[in-house]
Amino acid sequence: MGNSVLIVEDDPDIVTLVTLYLKRDGHKIMTANNGSQGLRLARESKPDLIILDLMLPRLDGMEICRVLRDEGSRVPIIMLTALVEEANLLQGLDLGADDYIPKPFSPKELAARVRAVLRRVSIESKEQAQGKLEHGDISIDLQNRTVNLGPNTVLLTPTEFRLLVMLVRKPGRVLTRENIIDDVFGYDFDGFDRTVDVHVSNIRSKVGTDDSGNNYIQTVHGVGYKLRDE
Repeated sequence: MGNSVLIVEDDPDIVTLVTLYLKRDGHKIMTANNGSQGLRLARESKPDLIILDLMLPRLDGMEICRVLRDEGSRVPIIMLTALVEEANLLQGLDLGADDYIPKPFSPKELAARVRAVLRRVSIESKEQAQGKLEHGDISIDLQNRTVNLGPNTVLLTPTEFRLLVMLVRKPGRVLTRENIIDDVFGYDFDGFDRTVDVHVSNIRSKVGTDDSGNNYIQTVHGVGYKLRDE
């Protein structure tokens, strides 16, 4: 039994092509050709994954992503975009998108990314039963997907949450950008090199430092990052 996928895209040719490839994988497809309709379907139908164009009539993809995350939705979102500037792509990821793919794109690659994201979500669902992770003042509730720094709740995007979990599970171990990309995104992510750096910077600004004033996440120059070992 496949998953339900909502495609929010105003180009009918793209919708037809993507629908064809995803139905081959057994997915149930819903479509919307404008942002307002897409947001309504996302709320009402609660799909397992959303493929979301950025440039939409009535309501753009960035706003849809922001609203869903503000409402607490954890549905995985893959963004389609003709905006190839790094700032635009990083903005989408920072709003809580799980992945992006620039236009024009290969429908086979998109189908592969859908499989990878859904596979990762399935693994994460099983991991929720593991309870909590702790490191210093950082406490992560895997079931509720919440993070606390001491008594204070820290609001992270889904990507930031996965990255922090990865680091907390391997304190003191140096993780390369390639390690992080493979674990967080679930496949060979063909993105900008700065993507991981931006996410790490965002987590640092939210998690801050320990009682001694040291950053929890340390940079290993030329290699990657590690969580400071207690």
